[in-house]
Amino acid sequence: MAISEQKKGRVIFHIDMNCFYASVEMAYNPNLKGKPLAIAGNPEERKGIIVTSSYEARAKGVKTTMTIWQARKLCPELIIMKPNFDRYRLASKEIFKMLAEITPYVQPVSIDEGYMDVTETAALGTPIEIAQNLQQRILNELDIPCSIGIGPNKFLAKMASDMKKPLGITVLRKRELSQTMWPLPVGEMYGIGEKTAQKLNTIHVETIGDLAKKNVYELKQLLGINGERLKNRANGIDLRPVDPDAIYEFKSIGSSQTLPYDTTDWSEINSLMLLLADNVERRMKRKNAAGKSVQITIRYHDRKTITRSRKLQTYIDQKADILFIANELFEQHWNQEPIRLLGITVQDVEEKQQLGQQLDLFTYENVAKKEKLYSVIDDLAEKYGKNPFKQWETNEKKDNAEPRTSFQKDFLDDYKK
Repeated sequence: MAISEQKKGRVIFHIDMNCFYASVEMAYNPNLKGKPLAIAGNPEERKGIIVTSSYEARAKGVKTTMTIWQARKLCPELIIMKPNFDRYRLASKEIFKMLAEITPYVQPVSIDEGYMDVTETAALGTPIEIAQNLQQRILNELDIPCSIGIGPNKFLAKMASDMKKPLGITVLRKRELSQTMWPLPVGEMYGIGEKTAQKLNTIHVETIGDLAKKNVYELKQLLGINGERLKNRANGIDLRPVDPDAIYEFKSIGSSQTLPYDTTDWSEINSLMLLLADNVERRMKRKNAAGKSVQITIRYHDRKTITRSRKLQTYIDQKADILFIANELFEQHWNQEPIRLLGITVQDVEEKQQLGQQLDLFTYENVAKKEKLYSVIDDLAEKYGKNPFKQWETNEKKDNAEPRTSFQKDFLDDYKK
């Protein structure tokens, strides 16, 4: 059975590693413990972005997405390190192995968090005892702290895990929500961002309790179907099962990169677009997938962010096709202001083995001609380690450069092996 049964009295854990990247580095080098540490994309550049930081650094005001120069201004003694993704991936795999030894119902969400359904594990002890033993084992064997939320469903377990860090174990029960969760500001509820919180404030929803009691019709008028879903969550209602197979599902594959400095330089933008399209193509090949929609994301110097997409007639998986559509979208929608971040995402993604041939008379001949060429290029890349025909990408970083794509989902490829 792939999915945990939806039954009364479920017991769900949400496991959340505390300051994961920084904690892994401290476990690897104990001399870093107790010191303000930050992991950043480009430590050599003042405008590199903070990926995560230790609690000692956070106490000085250092936050994720802050630039290095801002962080150093707040904390001059800050230690900054480049991310070591192989190290983080290995630690994550070991953690999820431990979770799987307790129950087969484990659903990874990202490299450093996941859900467990421990309803059928009473032989191992009470839920709190199981959580304590798991937390202590991860700390003893890997020297990595985690917080564990316990609840009757995924939403309450997630809310609980955020309530006490580091090394917290928190239980959220439905009958206690009026005392434990409802008094919190609505913006602290999982699934509600800053803009949604602002919208809710306009209809006098200030706390999670206000949301739980609000008229559903008024919420749907403001937020659509999401309004009813959020009201249910505020009342502790969440029927989603813990699904181990969810890691195999993907509807979009993308790559984004924050630039080291805001720019309007077309040559820099063009180089980054090439790199992003290459990342997306590589990840799609790894998943043997194709998609039917292309989306671009543009974040400007003032943090204003736009997304624009185009639905296609046929499925695509080649870099040239992805880049062509992305460039067209970019040229149509860029307002010429300095750019901070760019992203390319292929959406409506399906595995190729589940797709019938989507080729019409006009595309079949060209695709058939290209297949042999792509095959030869892939063979050469396999032999020599790099596509020898990518000479236009002279600005691409060397092999040991920092990866430019979100790592939060990439680790799942390893988890499945």
